[in-house]
Amino acid sequence: MNSPIIDVRSLSRSFGPLTAVQDVSFQVHRGSIFGLLGPNGSGKSTIIRMLLGILPPSNGDASVLGMNVRTDAEWIKPRIGYMSQQFSLYADLSVQENIDFYGRIYGLERQRLSQRRATVLTLTGLSDRTGQLAGTLSGGWKQRLALACSLIHEPDVLFLDEPTAGIDPVARRDLWDLLFELSGRGVTLFVTTHYMDEAERCSDVGYLFESRLLVLGKPHQLKELPEVNPNGTKRYEIRIPNPARHISAMRTLPAVRDATLFGETIHLLLDSTRSPAGVLDDLGLSLQTNVREIAPSLEDVFVTLTRNAEERDKDSAPIQCSNVVETEASETTEADAPKKDSPRDTASDSVQPESLIASSLSRKKKPRRGTWSGLGAILIKELVHIRRQPTTLFFMLVVPVIQTIIFGYAIDTQIEHIPTVVFNMDGRQLSRELTAAFENTRRFQLIGHVWDEESFQRALSSGRAKVGVRIPPNYADRILRSEQTTLQVLIDGSDSQVATTAQSTAQLLGTNLSIQMATTKGESLQLAPARTASGAASLPIEVRTRMLYNPDLDSSHFFVPGLVGIILQLVTLFLTSFAVVRERELGTLEQLFVTPVGRTGLLLGKLLPYALVGFIALLTVLVVMIYIFHVEIRGSVTLLFALSMLFMVCSLGLGLFVSTLAKTQLEAVQFAFVIMLPSVLLSGFVFPRSEMPLPIYLVTFSIPATYYIEILRGVVLRGADTIDLIPWITGLTICGILVIALSVFRFQKRLHV
Repeated sequence: MNSPIIDVRSLSRSFGPLTAVQDVSFQVHRGSIFGLLGPNGSGKSTIIRMLLGILPPSNGDASVLGMNVRTDAEWIKPRIGYMSQQFSLYADLSVQENIDFYGRIYGLERQRLSQRRATVLTLTGLSDRTGQLAGTLSGGWKQRLALACSLIHEPDVLFLDEPTAGIDPVARRDLWDLLFELSGRGVTLFVTTHYMDEAERCSDVGYLFESRLLVLGKPHQLKELPEVNPNGTKRYEIRIPNPARHISAMRTLPAVRDATLFGETIHLLLDSTRSPAGVLDDLGLSLQTNVREIAPSLEDVFVTLTRNAEERDKDSAPIQCSNVVETEASETTEADAPKKDSPRDTASDSVQPESLIASSLSRKKKPRRGTWSGLGAILIKELVHIRRQPTTLFFMLVVPVIQTIIFGYAIDTQIEHIPTVVFNMDGRQLSRELTAAFENTRRFQLIGHVWDEESFQRALSSGRAKVGVRIPPNYADRILRSEQTTLQVLIDGSDSQVATTAQSTAQLLGTNLSIQMATTKGESLQLAPARTASGAASLPIEVRTRMLYNPDLDSSHFFVPGLVGIILQLVTLFLTSFAVVRERELGTLEQLFVTPVGRTGLLLGKLLPYALVGFIALLTVLVVMIYIFHVEIRGSVTLLFALSMLFMVCSLGLGLFVSTLAKTQLEAVQFAFVIMLPSVLLSGFVFPRSEMPLPIYLVTFSIPATYYIEILRGVVLRGADTIDLIPWITGLTICGILVIALSVFRFQKRLHV
């Protein structure tokens, strides 16, 4: 007997309290079509994923092509093909581009890839559809394309997880014709399905029910099981009008072992001591029926076994049921095993396992494809994705420009034109000069005069005015008599920033007017606390300030460089996390896990295109900063680009980290916002970090944007060089190393469990 291509031994898999596969054992031999049947949720897909090496077993063991699925998964993958239950190819790639992508993933050279492409296109009948986008194919043609991609590298074993689900009967028949042809060429096929007519086409069949393997054997052997054909019974097919109306009554009659509805017929299992005519007489249907004796179908087999298993579960412990299953499986396997009639057969049986092991070892001695394998294929695919996704191009090229312009103009810390109302109860020249002085500061904008107290209060309570100036009726008289006068300025404190500005401006205006009056009075009296070199009266100390780097105090010079960092993180974080999570949702990432693509190649292939996207976004925003907001780069452009790429590594790592946490794109959005909000509010982009409470201030050092925004402002505004930026470069580097290490550690070539 040939050594098994697939050998499963007591395989189990649990997800927390849920047992998906329980103590399953079977073998599959070369060139056979092994069908694993069972209802939805019975564990079929879980078994395939364990055999593919992308889901570790909880207990038991298994080998494929003589290699252990736990320890040799990456050696198995180049020699197997996988066709998933859900269409998991790339809808925005053409038929040929999908095939070429998987050919490159498996390391086929250009000439060999061209030959194999022509072969699989001919085999699957896709030769005249090479330029059609995969997403526009019908269900049957999509399955053909999936089959072509899984065969591009000539696998020894092909795993097909419900390959005919959701396609029409003609497409199902055509697909099975292809599978028979592959089996004839020596390819071993492992097929899961819940269609009984497909089970009839398999050379060997196993039936799963509630995570356990109930029976194993060839279809004709299963139909001969004693449980299916009890001694002293016969099976009949009865065709009657409206069979569903009579089946319940039929099951209650004496000598009826079972009655199952099959379309317009009933399959009746009846004691041989009674004829079906007697049953029909009891139902009053003897003249309206068509009765014939039949052999059991596989559906009869599995319905019977399922009911028996349910009964055993009610009457006995699960362990006892497992023992019964093992007995059934072993009996079937032994009956199916060929007998060793000659010494030649015996010799071949003893030598074959050693040769298979030797073959596996020789494969291991060959140079293994490194962790960088598949990088080129992933790069090409991602670039094609970006080129064919208008939303990505819009998000990459247009959104950063819009955001920079809007936020660059909208965010302004210079508060001017505060709505102000004046209640002037004096009305003379000095009071009018005071009102003009308020207007000349540009901080206050006079929106009107009021002439009574009620209107004055109404202007403030309605929010129409933020500041109210009340000039007393004796203002001019007291000034002329050199007496101190009181000017009342009422300020709306709802907006603390506006209120603080109004308060400080009003106090400074009062101080300046007082100094001006005192200086004038001192000149007239020939008295002064100090005099200038020309002899004019002046204050004892004159403070002269000079604004560096931003002499006009233009807010855009401060905020726009920081905005570059925020937008760069926004683009790279969201695009990277969405790209990976979207592939996980569509099933294409699982398809990649089954291939021999290296983890480094997969990661870099996914991240490098978005690093390029981020660099383009950086250039776009810098152009807007320079030519629209007139913010010049005073430092080294080369240094700026180099440190921007370092920050991009951090952002890409954060995007990858989000993709390891999120299972859906909605979750990715939520996690990305959790990261973005601290980057905007705590990085120093808007609010000075030095004013934050100490615990929050310490938290800001864990945010990569904190370091990059300081670097941007240093290089762009102050012309800082590398030595000036060493603390910030060090912090950004440490953040990058930690983020990438954590992301790579969490990103595994296996499914989330």
